[in-house]
Amino acid sequence: MSLHIVVCVKSTPTTVNVSIDESAGKIKTAGLSYAMNPFDEYAVEEAIRIKEKNPGSTVTALSLGPEHVEAVLREAIARGCDKAVWLNIPECDTHNSYGTSHALAQALKKIHAETPVHLVLFGKNASDGNAGVTAAQIAGWLNWPAAISVKKIDSINSAEAVVWRAVENGVDVLKLKLPACVGTIKEINEPRLPSLKGKMASKKAVIPKWTAQDIGLKAEDFSSTLEPLKIEKFSAPPPRPAGLKIEGSSAAEKAKKLVDILIERKLV
Repeated sequence: MSLHIVVCVKSTPTTVNVSIDESAGKIKTAGLSYAMNPFDEYAVEEAIRIKEKNPGSTVTALSLGPEHVEAVLREAIARGCDKAVWLNIPECDTHNSYGTSHALAQALKKIHAETPVHLVLFGKNASDGNAGVTAAQIAGWLNWPAAISVKKIDSINSAEAVVWRAVENGVDVLKLKLPACVGTIKEINEPRLPSLKGKMASKKAVIPKWTAQDIGLKAEDFSSTLEPLKIEKFSAPPPRPAGLKIEGSSAAEKAKKLVDILIERKLV
């Protein structure tokens, strides 16, 4: 039984210490270094594990973004993906999940038409925007079943998959008809490092670059006036206030002062 799995990956900054241009409402990207979104590493690993258990299967990595996306796609190939597709649409703001999911869904339609897709995997969220909704939104665009917060793919064949979805008090066991979209969480596996063979393959890989026109869209489709979701502004979080040091000549005195403070602030 051979399967075609697509794994969506995102290129995100390697540091959380980013500057915000509050007048423009955007992150200052100059000088930033990028890498694969850490949560997407688990989705890539799970796709590869499914491929290894089902001989003849293939994994395609898909990403949307500017030039630094190519390196992330090559890393996905180095980790074990067979091929990759780079979606380059400057008009699409990748911080806006609505436009992003629309573009990725259109690309998935094109991929599916060329080689039928059985499963699309995602990380739980991106480390920059932290929205965690892309998997569900893409499923909505495609009218495919979806499950997010999945900690285990118990079984899969060409028609259906059984997954364990983490919930507050345990797990839900779901049976999904394929094709479907699945958002993974960190508990699903432990990602491997790229192999030397994989690194060599990634250097030689030819990665097609698709534009909006290639997936049946126009620049106007990403106009902010058409999007129901609008990002009002980006701003840095407020600085953390200084801590409080409790003085005292003994542990008992310090403990009493601490209790008094907690009572005063109505924390106990």
